[in-house]
Amino acid sequence: MSEQSPLKYFISGGFGGICTVIVGHPFDTIKVRLQTNDKYKGMLDCGKKTIQKEGVRGLYKGMSAPIAGVAPIFAISFFGFGVGKKLLQQDNQPLSNTRLFLAGAFSGIFTTSVMAPGERIKCLLQVQQGSGGEQKYKGMIDCARQLYKEGGIRSVYKGSLATLLRDVPASGMYFLTYEFIKKKVAESAPKDKPQSKTREMTGTIFAGGMAGIANWSIGMPQDVLKSRLQTAPEGTYPRGIRDVFKTLMKNEGPLALYKGFVPVMCRAVPANAACFLGLELCMMLLNRIAPNL
Repeated sequence: MSEQSPLKYFISGGFGGICTVIVGHPFDTIKVRLQTNDKYKGMLDCGKKTIQKEGVRGLYKGMSAPIAGVAPIFAISFFGFGVGKKLLQQDNQPLSNTRLFLAGAFSGIFTTSVMAPGERIKCLLQVQQGSGGEQKYKGMIDCARQLYKEGGIRSVYKGSLATLLRDVPASGMYFLTYEFIKKKVAESAPKDKPQSKTREMTGTIFAGGMAGIANWSIGMPQDVLKSRLQTAPEGTYPRGIRDVFKTLMKNEGPLALYKGFVPVMCRAVPANAACFLGLELCMMLLNRIAPNL
């Protein structure tokens, strides 16, 4: 990704985030249900039972929350990355891998304030089972209203620390991996002729997919703890994420930290490839219509 202004990162990141949700939400629903319910044998079983009981629309439960929040979340994330790059830039020299990681980690701090309540609402809506029984929440707004009524703003922001612990290191790996692979793809092009648009877009799709895998390889354990904490009844874990970790280790062992890993990885490639492809296309459009932005 060429050097761009933080504002262009902000606009393009928002568009890329919308692309991510549209492609990846069904996998995310399966992931959360596997993380919070033991009745499923695996990803395929969860997907099959969800469709049987709730139809295909069941896979898109809770999408209103990320769709409503994804544009600002991804916009802030990419804006934070842009700002981080500016802060770490020295004499217009390319950033080292360490500095790229730090710039990406910096973006994770930016997003927590928006990400945490959206994740809380999304997870609660996703774990509501089939249409046969009574559902507590009618949708995103109703869920937020009930959470605030029951426990105030603290209830809405439950799981914020877990979200931060997930997003800071994971975002660092996310952006580092993308930038590193894009650079290597560009360097592998023949020096006697410019990189073709097809090759450039293929490199974007591959780098985006690998960035998603790197992100979740680092952030998966924290995500499991976050999902358990955010969907548990009030009072279940008085000490927050520490109690979740202790209970999970005692009852299920270390492998439980990677519950939902298969659907996450199946989602990571197409969703994040769509994100960065959308980002790069939007960035190209902005460079054409507003080069000085």
